[in-house]
This record gives sequence, C-alpha cells and structure tokens, in this order.
Amino acid sequence: MESAAETSTPTSTPTSTPRIAGAHYPVAVVGGGQAGLSVSHCLGRRGIEHVVIEARRVGHEWRERRWDSFCLVTPNWQCDLPGFPYRGPDPDGFMVREEIVRFLEDYAASFGPPLAEGVRVTRLRRAASGTFELATTAGDLTADQVVVATGPYHAPAVPRLAERLPAEITQIHSSHYRRPERLPEGAVLVIGTGQSGCQIAEDLHLAGRRVHLAVGSAPRVARFYRGRDCVAWLHDMGHYARSIDEFDDADAVRLRANHYVTGRDGGRDIDLRAFARDGMRLYGRLTGVTGTTLEFADDLRDNLDRADAVAEGIKDAIDAYIAARGIDAPSEPRYVPVWEPGEPVRTLDLAAAGITSVVWATGFTRDHRWIEIPAFDGRGYPMHWRGVTNCPGLYFLGLPWQHTWGSGRFEAVGRDAEFLAGHIEASRRLADVCGALTGAPAELSPALPVG
Repeated sequence: MESAAETSTPTSTPTSTPRIAGAHYPVAVVGGGQAGLSVSHCLGRRGIEHVVIEARRVGHEWRERRWDSFCLVTPNWQCDLPGFPYRGPDPDGFMVREEIVRFLEDYAASFGPPLAEGVRVTRLRRAASGTFELATTAGDLTADQVVVATGPYHAPAVPRLAERLPAEITQIHSSHYRRPERLPEGAVLVIGTGQSGCQIAEDLHLAGRRVHLAVGSAPRVARFYRGRDCVAWLHDMGHYARSIDEFDDADAVRLRANHYVTGRDGGRDIDLRAFARDGMRLYGRLTGVTGTTLEFADDLRDNLDRADAVAEGIKDAIDAYIAARGIDAPSEPRYVPVWEPGEPVRTLDLAAAGITSVVWATGFTRDHRWIEIPAFDGRGYPMHWRGVTNCPGLYFLGLPWQHTWGSGRFEAVGRDAEFLAGHIEASRRLADVCGALTGAPAELSPALPVG
C-alpha cells in the first residue's frame, strides 16, 4: 500500500542501533509503539538526545495480538501522530491490521528514531543521586529521565473460572485469536462484549460458526447517524477534547469500557440483538462452572437495554448539537430493537451445545513489576497528572484517559507526547540552572518537575 501519511523532515537518521550496555542518555523511552515513537519525534525536534527501547519491533502489538480481520474502529483521519498526519486515500475509512502496522513502520522511517529493537527492560529503579538505572536484556544503562510508553495492556486477563472448564475444551484469550479456521470444528463460546468480544463474535458468526456469547455491560454506539460517522459528530462537539479533570470521578471514567462498534467493510453498527435474531445464542454474564455446565446471571435484558440506551443518548446529544447550530443534516429514524430475550437462560451444557472452544475476551491487566519506584496507587495504577508522576523525571505515556479520551489512541497520543516533551525540556533546563548555582556538574543534577 502507499504511505498513509506525508513524510516529515527527519529530525535524526541513526545509521546503527543505539548503544545500550554502559550507556547514559538524557532520556530513555521504554516502548516503541505509537506512544514511544511520538515522544521520540517530539524530543528529537527539540534536540534532546534519547534512546527508544522496544522489547520486540515496531508494530508488534498490532501485528501479533490482533486477529486477521481486525481494523480500526475510529476513522483514519483521527490517526494524527506528531509530524505524520494521515494523508492516505481513504480518510473516512478504517485501516486494517496490515495497514496499521505499515503506518507505524512508515512513521518510524520518516524521522529515524534512535530505536533499539529486541531489547526488553527488566528493571527500572532510581539511584540516590536521582539518576535512573535500567537493566535490560542487552545490558544496563542509565538516564536522567524516563518515559514509560508501554501502554496498559500487558498481560491477558483470564478469570480463575477458566481453570474449571473441561480439559477437552480449547481455550484462548482474544489476543491469541486469529481466524475461525484455527479453532477446532464445533460451536464457540465467546465471553465478553467489549470491542474485541463483539468483533470476534461477529467474525465467527460471518464465517458460519455457531456462536454463543456471554454479554457484559459494555455500551455501544451507532456507526453513522444523520449523514455522518458518529465519531465525526462527537469530534465537532468537543467530546474527545474533554479533559479527565472535568469529571467528578476520574477513576470511574478511566475504568469505563469502550463502546462497541466496527469499521469492518466500511463501518457499521454491532447489534447483538441482530446477531441473536440471526442465530447467535446470547446469555448474561458468566458466573460459574460446574463440570460441563456453565451458569449465567439474569442480566442479559438489562445489559442489552443499557447498551441501546447509551447509543440513543449519544444520538440525543447529536440532535441537540444539530438543532442548536442550525445544521442542515438529514433526519433519521431511531433504532427499534429487532430481538428481545425470552425467558432467561441461566445454564448451558457445553457438551450438549457442541461447544469445543472458548474465547476469553476479558481484557488485560497491567504489569509494572519491573518498575521498582513508588509511583503507583494501591491498585497498581500509575499516580500521575497528564503523565507526570510524583517521582521527578519519571513519566507515563499512552494510558487510556491519560488526559483526554484519545490519550491511548492515535487520535491524541501525539498531543500528550508533545506535552511531556515540553515538560522534559523544561526540567532539563531547570536541572542545568540548579547545577550551575550549586557548582554541581549538570549531568548529576536531578531532573526536577516544573508547573
């Protein structure tokens, strides 16, 4: 495919892998995905020497932990990395997996980051002097400041209930699902209805597999409404620019499940009721396993109703926005449910239903055990404001709702990277001033927070 973005003027063009063992850098960036590359671009533009350490290679998460038919659920025009906005032929389309990988590879090639691939950081700690010490699989190095850009999705989260399923049932996490043909013949149970669960259930359904789906509480959104993608309406309404600081309960906002929708085949709604109408079997939340029998909560109707209510509430907000501004937009009838649950189905016998596989679409957990710095709350979440922690010189980038809705996505990670790069630059200047005033060498002056 052609490059999806205009090539920016390179800020540096390294000809070899950066030195790791025994090296010292003003800034070390851990993670070479969209977040790490974005802050590298911003640091390079400021002339700040740094290294980007990537455990595998650019695009790994998209290349290896997404299924074959995966595509973005946000339009391509929202892919806006520093110096590399989307400039491809289909701004209103949705890049598929291979195109996303190519987009990131092209981004890295556009400015030549100081990138060390295939190197894993195994420990990060801070010395008494304020210098950060990083142990890696390629040797140890030190840095004045560190940006952790590894994202929030580290380890697949599979509930302990999985241990009680019969041994003959094939079990995989959504991150290991690739395509229907890789699963054994027979029916498939998908557990979880976030973005991954709904899209994998659809993928199996479209392939003609008998699908059973345990429905959770994730909300949904319509793909299009009144002539435009709902994302475009919400963007114009300022929805994606709202700061986490504007909400009364920031923790609750950060824990919200994403709305399920799809960009497949040009984009469309994901309507679980329509799946049920067409033969998919829906249940409430999985609550127990006894032998070959699964038990479900009596919450299917409530979960479907709440998801629809969120989608219709978004349409209400769009209607109000259109009316307030006198926008000429086509009218559109509201959604009418195409299927309603009957009597609650509280149990399912795997053998009787012919189920041979279970896909756990139950999300991920964070794993920051390699960071030996007290920068986390009691749940293991980084304590930060816009990525700046209470440990001078330590930053996080690419977290969901780090500052706005798009912080963990292509849409706004670049703005967060720009903010942190500015903070890092100011901290370096302050450290230089402090070193000059005290007579200490500048490289020994700890990076101090500002603002």
